[in-house]
Amino acid sequence: MRRRLQTLVQRKFKILLLLLLLLALLLHLAMDLALPTARRLWSSDGKAPRASGAMSGSPLLAGPKKLSLRILQDFSGSNGSLERSSHPQGAGPQIKDPGVQQQHGDMNQAQTKGSKLAALFEHPLYNIPMPEVTDKDKLFVVNPMEKFSLQSSGSDEWVSSSKAEAILPTGKTAYDTYPAWLKFHVGINRYELYPRRDPLMPTLLHDLATMRIVSSVQKSGGTQLKLIMTFPNYGQALFKPMKQSRDQETPVDFFYFSDFERHNAEIAAFHLDRILDFRRIPPVSGRLVNITKEIRDITTDKKLAKTFFISPAGNVCFYGECSYYCSTEHALCGKPDQLEGSVAALLPDKALAKRRSWRSPWRRSYHKSKKAEWELNPNYCAQVRQTPPYDRGHRLLDLIDMTVLDFLMGNMDRHHYETFEKFGNDTFLLHLDNGRGFGTHSHDEMSILAPLQQCCSIKKSTYLRLQLLATRPYLLSELLREALAADPLAPILAEPHLRALDRRLGKVLAAVGRCLARAAQPGEVVVDDVGPWV
Repeated sequence: MRRRLQTLVQRKFKILLLLLLLLALLLHLAMDLALPTARRLWSSDGKAPRASGAMSGSPLLAGPKKLSLRILQDFSGSNGSLERSSHPQGAGPQIKDPGVQQQHGDMNQAQTKGSKLAALFEHPLYNIPMPEVTDKDKLFVVNPMEKFSLQSSGSDEWVSSSKAEAILPTGKTAYDTYPAWLKFHVGINRYELYPRRDPLMPTLLHDLATMRIVSSVQKSGGTQLKLIMTFPNYGQALFKPMKQSRDQETPVDFFYFSDFERHNAEIAAFHLDRILDFRRIPPVSGRLVNITKEIRDITTDKKLAKTFFISPAGNVCFYGECSYYCSTEHALCGKPDQLEGSVAALLPDKALAKRRSWRSPWRRSYHKSKKAEWELNPNYCAQVRQTPPYDRGHRLLDLIDMTVLDFLMGNMDRHHYETFEKFGNDTFLLHLDNGRGFGTHSHDEMSILAPLQQCCSIKKSTYLRLQLLATRPYLLSELLREALAADPLAPILAEPHLRALDRRLGKVLAAVGRCLARAAQPGEVVVDDVGPWV
């Protein structure tokens, strides 16, 4: 009886095993038949899985190509890979870059994430060849064999040699491992503050947002409180604290010169300047600062230290010393000690790279009732064109570029601008101090466009890019929204400010259109600065 039972169990087990094998064979055949059908469906309706990331979660895509792409992305995220390469097209670290979101591999990013910024920077208008940069076109001529040291005689500055144009850092660190701020400084040239495809930008922005602060002192001068912050690698940044919320507009009864400086305006201005391809604003990142640990406890500024107090709500506050908005009524308070702010990379010290300050011909009167000459004389531009340095070169056209930037931001406070003295008249203008931009979104201040309207001139490259940024694939508001989304303090701008950009851009193009309609020769209005390339 027992033998028969064992035989029966063995037979049932063999039958069950056979059935399972048969079922597996049928499933395998079914999958083989279904896969070609799915491929035909994808190819027929144009939705085949590509590198763009469509259906990236499907197991069908887990093949060698996807694996290789992931490996390359992981490798490009290595800090070591960045430090070993100083080529402008080199790989950068896998850090969110508010401007371009990782310059290395823009096309891959456009395909995998649908980045409009990456697509913009691949456009031919953003790849117009630059003039060859010679030694005389560089702000600093650096010996790549020289080294940089963090133990250099207790100075916060990098060391200059007896030659005015040569910077000779000292120490044991190889040139390839210079800190990002120093590479930024030595990369400045006659034509640009930083390259379009700068692999250092993600690292520099990351340093500004996260690097430990070892010193905080008040910046002298100015109407509002600003701090100079120093990092362990001797890099320095300008900190502008938060003074009002994102959705708060400047009161209509405020004069432009009594407006607050906004930290988010500084951040947004940097990215807008980059999208316009001017690249004349030093890199800026948002940062959340601990007032107690990163300002009060480490400051050596005795005047600043005396202005700290605890508010009735238990928050840490301070107000510093400045011309107007430094008092207990305008104190800056944390929650309880956390305070937002913009952190901008400082330009090279003026002792190493002299800068010249120029009074803007369209400077406002800064008087409550008096108007400036340009507001009274409709032919004012003819007078400017005969006055150095606007009587030759592209200085006037560069100033009109700055006018376009200011109008898009709503910035009325452009009384001066600066240039690097070494390059004379043949160089770009530095677009500094943009904190009074983005104060109001419901009003477009047309007087800011006076240089464009009165001179009826604009660079061809600028005009073509503005036209491009008014089209749906590259809409300016959408590009800036994407750029700002990667900042540590995002969202940076309220939506009405972003929408105002498209409206104002339309008004800039309309102003150029009116000039073209009146001009005898279009070339008098749209000045060719790119030649036959475009």
